Amino acid sequence: MRDLPNEFLDDVNSPSDIFDISLRPSKLADYIGQDAIKKDLGVYIKAANLRSEPLDHTLLYGPPGLGKTTLAYIIASEMHANIKLVNGPCLERTGDLAAVLSTLGPGDILFIDEIHRIPSIVEEVLYGAMEDFVLSVVIGKDSEARTVSINLPPFTLVGATTKAGSLSSPLRDRFGISEHLDYYREDSLMEIVQRTAKVFLFPITPEAAYTIALRSRGTPRIANRLYRRVRDFATINGLKSIDEMLAKKALDNLGIDELGLDEVDRKYILTLIDRYNGHPTGVNNIALAIGEDAQNLVDVYEPFLVKIGLINRTSRGRVATKKAYDHLNRSDKYKGSDNIF
Repeated sequence: MRDLPNEFLDDVNSPSDIFDISLRPSKLADYIGQDAIKKDLGVYIKAANLRSEPLDHTLLYGPPGLGKTTLAYIIASEMHANIKLVNGPCLERTGDLAAVLSTLGPGDILFIDEIHRIPSIVEEVLYGAMEDFVLSVVIGKDSEARTVSINLPPFTLVGATTKAGSLSSPLRDRFGISEHLDYYREDSLMEIVQRTAKVFLFPITPEAAYTIALRSRGTPRIANRLYRRVRDFATINGLKSIDEMLAKKALDNLGIDELGLDEVDRKYILTLIDRYNGHPTGVNNIALAIGEDAQNLVDVYEPFLVKIGLINRTSRGRVATKKAYDHLNRSDKYKGSDNIF
């Protein structure tokens, strides 16, 4: 059912990516969490199928690792359609986009990950393809330049992004369906870990699954990764299943604490507390101090730290909250204000 030519597989070459694919459900009913989104998509997909029409173009946005790619696969499965995948940064020229669009068949799903990273010149060509199913490209230069229009079969574009605010208004407005994926609750993550254990035929107790869920930063991708690492510890110790004691010991050895913080999180917060004495600090200074990329801190680490209330992002810079001081045993350094303003 799914057509996955090699040129679209650059993002699934690593063993961990292959594992992730094996764990993906193929039906909306089997997708764990994001209940409101599942309900909405269920209505839209059923209506499109009843009308024998392609699904409206769909934008999925939210932090990384929450299941945007999985939902794209499920949409294709529920629509009985082929799916073709491409990363936004790979579409450097209009010809790259034309090559992808020319391979689409009627009702196909085109999934563009990191769609916010498409160059503006390519994005402009995408407008006509989305609205009128027409591909218009300019051939030649200067006085010999001419526009060639190619009719496309009706298709569905599914775009995924961690930065919906970076999309231009014209592109964002062309999506008939827009869904925001939020961090998962612990009960949903626990269910995901238990499902993963069944797939890998390596049992886990409910208590151990909950321990992993608590430390997974609200993210299914991280939950599955931590399960695999805990499974490694169990295997090395000659065990055939995972209990709560082993899970806690393994996660402690991995440096993942009770809130799901890793070494980078702790270095980030301790830099604010110890080095900058709790004063608001710019992310670039923090990145230099701990040897991390500033954009990586903004995209990967800060959303979770803000969500669980360990830092505040203010107009003057980042500040650690009282909860962060208490969690990292720095309560004596807290100055009585989170410096929100």
